[in-house]
Amino acid sequence: MRRFLTLFCLCVIAVAAPAQTKLNGAGATFPYPIYSKWFSDYHNAHPDVEINYQSIGSGGGIRQVTSGTVDFGASDGPMSDQQLSDSKVKIYHIPTVLGSVVPAYNVPGVGGDLKFTGAILANIFLGHITSWNDAAIVKENPGAKLPNLPIVVVHRSDGSGTTYVWTDYLSKVSPEWAGGPSKNTSVKWPLGLGAKGNEGVAGMVRQTEGAIGYIELIYAEQNKIAFGVVKNAAGQYIKASLGSTTAAAASAKMPSDYRVSITNAPGKEAYPISSFTWLLIPAHNADANKQKIIVDFLNWMVTDGQKETTQLTYAPLPAEVATKVKATIASIK
Repeated sequence: MRRFLTLFCLCVIAVAAPAQTKLNGAGATFPYPIYSKWFSDYHNAHPDVEINYQSIGSGGGIRQVTSGTVDFGASDGPMSDQQLSDSKVKIYHIPTVLGSVVPAYNVPGVGGDLKFTGAILANIFLGHITSWNDAAIVKENPGAKLPNLPIVVVHRSDGSGTTYVWTDYLSKVSPEWAGGPSKNTSVKWPLGLGAKGNEGVAGMVRQTEGAIGYIELIYAEQNKIAFGVVKNAAGQYIKASLGSTTAAAASAKMPSDYRVSITNAPGKEAYPISSFTWLLIPAHNADANKQKIIVDFLNWMVTDGQKETTQLTYAPLPAEVATKVKATIASIK
């Protein structure tokens, strides 16, 4: 009798416990800190939903979502027309937050923030400027103690939306870069050391004297890595911040599919290496329950989730963009 009652209770518990739905996503490392928090908070509010996200880089996220191996992808570089055409299903670009990519460096003895122009950054990554006391850097940083130290370029080794943002910017400020490596999630680098993810680049810059690399702002701040002030299109030296990232989006003309670039934006207060980042949502999921949960999460993200962005150094979506996104989410079935 006791055994029967035990089995009966276990069956009741099993029936009463809600079935857990697991969503799988993959992609950009750029927004990983905020996505990690969002997915955790959403799970806390909906214990029957678990969202698993692999921070593998935008290139990997695009490949997996277009091949149908994940429920959603994520990228900091919008998919190309060809990628959208080749995809097995229609993909929505849903902007989530704005962030900035910064030139992070490890130069001992330098007091204060180093100043960079777009031309200097392009020439460093092209291999034309090879020492920290190069005349071009000295000219922009009078009074700085710049050592006769070789510059070690660090770049991403994986397909990366952060790379897309960085190379999109370099293509706008350097004709040589535009006609050479150009812009993409992966490019043929003229020189440098490769590292995987924003975490990998941040780690390599920290441990390599003379290094310079590009990473998302929060990775520089969390790892206490120095990063430069960049001259914008209006001729002002601007440091990446919530305010200067938001200012970069102020002049953006948002297309209906949200695939927009805001690098080298006009405006005196705009940080020039800023970007939206996107979740890549298939228009159809064979599991109707999963699709319903994805839509519910997106609605939560564009409302409650936006309130959590600033604590992790991301800028929230502009109000007018959030309104448009809500309308787009309503069309996803």
